[in-house]
Amino acid sequence: MLEHKEAVIFDMDGSLVDSMWVWKDIDIEYLGRFGLEIPDDLQQMIEGMSFTETAQYFRERFSLERSVEQIKADWNELAWDRYRTRVMLKPGARELLDHCRQQGIKLGIATSNSRQIVDMVMEERGIGDYFSCIMTSCEAKKGKPAPDIYLLTAEKLQIPPQRCLVFEDIVYGIQAGKAAGMEVCAVDDAYSAYQEAEKRRLADYYIKDFTEIKEIGAGIQEKTD
Repeated sequence: MLEHKEAVIFDMDGSLVDSMWVWKDIDIEYLGRFGLEIPDDLQQMIEGMSFTETAQYFRERFSLERSVEQIKADWNELAWDRYRTRVMLKPGARELLDHCRQQGIKLGIATSNSRQIVDMVMEERGIGDYFSCIMTSCEAKKGKPAPDIYLLTAEKLQIPPQRCLVFEDIVYGIQAGKAAGMEVCAVDDAYSAYQEAEKRRLADYYIKDFTEIKEIGAGIQEKTD
């Protein structure tokens, strides 16, 4: 899948790092402050939205007497320690980053998370230096499944979309990458397990984790032999 690719663009949550569980915990805690419970359709309704779009949705749907900026600040505060101490890279991710750097493949991040959280993850996991471009959906016109964030990231990397490979874990993200004219590899994640059939249908490739990529798996095997 890496053949003829000049750039690899990662969604962060659920793709590069194992973090989707964080947000259900935060939603329970945050809505609980207002005496509210999570509606059954909440995750489906906000999937793919940017951090700002999600805050706007919460404010309107739950009639929260807080500004969008205050809601975003609340979420950053709730997420900070969880991400700093408990959110780790997916298996084989660091090896893939090393391989791409060795091959001269540019690397980018296209995330729906906040700038504060993504920057902290890059620093805490020691991977910020791998990436030439880190973009959030708040910096694009629309969140996923619109292609805006992937097109913007490719533009910043100065690589044509058709030469980019995307790693994504949710259907809206896969649709965004495909709409941008890129090949997409779907990444397995417990949060989106119910979407597996649709992810396989939409994506060009599907992996359980990054160790399944031929070049990465071979390198890991060599280290363990």
